[in-house]
Amino acid sequence: MEYILFFETWIFLAILFACLEIFVPGGILLNLGVASLLVAIGVQQQILDTWILTLTTWFILATLLLISVYFITERFFAGDTTIENVFEELDIYGKTVNVVEQIGPGTQSGRVEFQGTTWTALGDGSIIPAGGQASIVCKENISLVVEPSK
Repeated sequence: MEYILFFETWIFLAILFACLEIFVPGGILLNLGVASLLVAIGVQQQILDTWILTLTTWFILATLLLISVYFITERFFAGDTTIENVFEELDIYGKTVNVVEQIGPGTQSGRVEFQGTTWTALGDGSIIPAGGQASIVCKENISLVVEPSK
C-alpha cells in the first residue's frame, strides 16, 4: 500500500485516465483523471499522508466531480428532447385508408391499405365497396375499425 502515497502513482493514474477517455468517451474517465491529479497535489503537499485518507479523498473528489459536471452539462448542453404520443390509436384516428376488399354487410370483415400494408378491417355494418375510401375510427386487436369517408 506504500505506492498509494507516491506522487508519481497519482500522476500516472491521472494521465492514464485522461488517455483512456479517448477510447471510452463520456467524461467519466476524465473526471477520474482530474480527481487523481488533485490527489497527487495533496500527496505532494503532504496533506494526504495515510493511504486511507488518500483513497477516501480520491473517492469523494471523483464523486463530487461526476455529480457537478453532470449537472453543469445537463444545464448548458442539454440535448433535444421531444415528448411524443405513445398511444398509436390516437395517431391513427381519422386517417383515410383505401379499401382493398369490400367491408360488410353486417360483421363481414374486409381489407384496407394503411402504412404500406393491408390490414383486416371491420365496419359499422354498412357496405364499404373495394376501391373506396374509409376513415379509421379505432384499432380492435389487430384489425382496424373504419367508417365510410364522407
